[in-house]
Amino acid sequence: MRTYDFAPLHRATVGFDQIADLMDRVLTDTQSAPSYPPYNIEKTSEDGWRISIAVAGFGEEDLAVEVKESALIVTARKAKEDDTRTYLHRGIATRAFERRFTLADHVRVVGASHLNGMLNIDLVREVPEALKPRRIEIASADTLEATAVEAKEVN
Repeated sequence: MRTYDFAPLHRATVGFDQIADLMDRVLTDTQSAPSYPPYNIEKTSEDGWRISIAVAGFGEEDLAVEVKESALIVTARKAKEDDTRTYLHRGIATRAFERRFTLADHVRVVGASHLNGMLNIDLVREVPEALKPRRIEIASADTLEATAVEAKEVN
């Protein structure tokens, strides 16, 4: 197993803590990445995604979707079951789980739905106007000379 020391990165940079933390989290999570419950991430539009999680056996009251800081946290806790049932085979896993997804900047959750044993969470990226690219007009030499002449006349 390889371990990486990010101390030089922290000493030489300012404001890149998120990147170092993300790299550290990715490298440590790959060792023990949980596989339950299975999920899909699909791109639904240019700036939209859907996370679909298989939650068979869980009702809407057993599921919770929460956004905290830049993380989407999905948890499931099954209410206490009726002990009068006797199972010959129990193949539907209803064990509690917590699944975390790290969200990029300006990505927000717009909705969640539970249908046919699937929990669907819709995400969209909303970039603020101040961060969107904008076109800057290039002034011609004639315009610059006229502006300079007007400025001289005023003074």
